[in-house]
Amino acid sequence: MQVFAQLTVNGIAVGAIYALVALGVVLIYKATEVLNFAHGDLLVIAAFSAWGFITVMGLPFWLAVLLTVAMTGGIAYALDAWVIRRIAGQPQFAGVMLTIALAFMIRGLVSMLFGPESRNYATPWTNSTTRVAGLQIADLQLVILGAALIVTMVLYFFFRHTRLGVAMQAASQNQLAAYLNGIRVKRVNSLVWALAGGIAAIAGVLLAPITLVDTTLWLVTLKALAALVLGGFGSIPGAIVGGLLIGLVEQYAGVYMPQGSKDIVAYLVLIVVLIFRPHGLLGEAHGRRV
Repeated sequence: MQVFAQLTVNGIAVGAIYALVALGVVLIYKATEVLNFAHGDLLVIAAFSAWGFITVMGLPFWLAVLLTVAMTGGIAYALDAWVIRRIAGQPQFAGVMLTIALAFMIRGLVSMLFGPESRNYATPWTNSTTRVAGLQIADLQLVILGAALIVTMVLYFFFRHTRLGVAMQAASQNQLAAYLNGIRVKRVNSLVWALAGGIAAIAGVLLAPITLVDTTLWLVTLKALAALVLGGFGSIPGAIVGGLLIGLVEQYAGVYMPQGSKDIVAYLVLIVVLIFRPHGLLGEAHGRRV
């Protein structure tokens, strides 16, 4: 039971990262109907930027985090305003191909600037652990859980109780109606990209000390997509639930299933959900008769 409890704690911490990444993807998709395959590369930008601010420039950790979030959000805003907006009205496939191209460009640019080697940086919680009910929990895992909870609560308050949040929801539901009611839809969409970029930066800054600062950080997007499908594509609560469940399933598979299962179980869950419940756990079923 102690091993199971330890795996549960680890799974929730990993799942919180998946949930944060999935949140950014679903926010952009709901606002612009663009499935952003470059979202994971925003994590790469954030991780390398945080490393530069902390290790190279010697800035305090929290100042480095604020600068990283602001810079990554600004880059995401610029991507929508200068690139993604040019394909407005085009088929969804155009957005998929464009974001894939942007992902490869960003990855290549980061490799050119920083080199191919992996690196790391210290956080205030590096090598610190806390014992809770006999379980050894890394303090960084607790910080990840706290960050995911805070981001979720802030997003809930933002979308329910602020004019900009309500405008974002209106634009995501019906852009023409929102425009006719005086909402500047293009700017609102770019702000959604900036918000998603900021969330990606938080995920990247917290994930990098665990997995190292490397261009392969983008792979977390694949797990986030599995979480989105499991929770219900287009559902913000579904992104959170799906991320946590994928994290738990991965941890359990690493111990209770054959060796190597941990690396593929998320994609097995993805296939099973697509076959038996395509709209996910919290998504709405949409169908039509042909």
